Amino acid sequence: MKTPALLWRSLEDSAVQCQLCAHFCRIEDGTRGQCGVRENRSGQLFSLSYDKVAALNLDPVEKKPLFHFLPGTKTLSIGTQGCNLACAFCQNASLSQPPRQGKALSGEAIPPREIIRMAQTSGAASVAYTYSEPTIFFELMRETAILAREAGLANIMVSNGFQSPQCLDALGDLIQAVNIDIKSFREEFYRDICAARLEPVLKNLTHMKRLGWHIETTTLIIPDLNDSDRELTEIARFVHDELGKDTAWHVSRFHPCHQMLDHAPTPLDTLKRAYDIGRAAGLSHVFVGNVPGSDLENTICPGCGQMVVERVGFTILRNRLQRGVCPGCGEVVIRPENLGKGD
Repeated sequence: MKTPALLWRSLEDSAVQCQLCAHFCRIEDGTRGQCGVRENRSGQLFSLSYDKVAALNLDPVEKKPLFHFLPGTKTLSIGTQGCNLACAFCQNASLSQPPRQGKALSGEAIPPREIIRMAQTSGAASVAYTYSEPTIFFELMRETAILAREAGLANIMVSNGFQSPQCLDALGDLIQAVNIDIKSFREEFYRDICAARLEPVLKNLTHMKRLGWHIETTTLIIPDLNDSDRELTEIARFVHDELGKDTAWHVSRFHPCHQMLDHAPTPLDTLKRAYDIGRAAGLSHVFVGNVPGSDLENTICPGCGQMVVERVGFTILRNRLQRGVCPGCGEVVIRPENLGKGD
């Protein structure tokens, strides 16, 4: 289906400028932007992903990962093919990269109202726009998010954070929570390994904070590429200083994939080092991911140091919080607005 795109402007000679993400692609007539899913047809920009849902699952919200937003609930997760980045280490490359390689998009036409119906009948508390990069299926996400809000469901975005300011403002109060990758703290990493830039991601994170979204961040730690003490400290300090000490930082284990099959998995002591660096930077909540059985995925009360939420993977084994408050010292660990109705 040919779906008119949002967020673009006309240029001379039937070209257009896409204003959806921080690439701000100039797209000539008959061609597509870097994401491979926005096409200029005779001076009009169209979305090719609106009716191509390629992934849909009911997930624990902890899988996003979001540990301090609607804990213990389910989220209906949707995604299409395509991405505005080209990360060499992409763990979902079969979903994200085909449109960038000029391949036709595959997926199923599932209208937004049907997505909401599925979320409601499955008992989900939210809809998550995830798996690939939700920015590139903005039109589908926005329309679904409007209906989700009307139905009393929260909206979650799991993203690389490379939107345009116009995109963030257009989402505005539709989004309640995000998990944003901070892939590195070096411009050359973003340029050479992701075909992107770091600066827009950092600016967008502070923009999201101004919008009032609940923010958690993730860094996939890749041996010898972004695992130095200096870089990890810079990321942790940014999260602390710009987003707040209670912002969760998930440090995740890399496994060989896509174009980095020759790289070894992240050593466990590197992940522990990152955890210690985050805590030393003053972050209240640092979590180690992709390591089954780690005790560093539990929530610790920043007030008294007690374990208040015990997890194994994406499952909560024990939640000692009382409406988000530590029973030991009265510290608010999870804000009331981020709790489910039954918590």
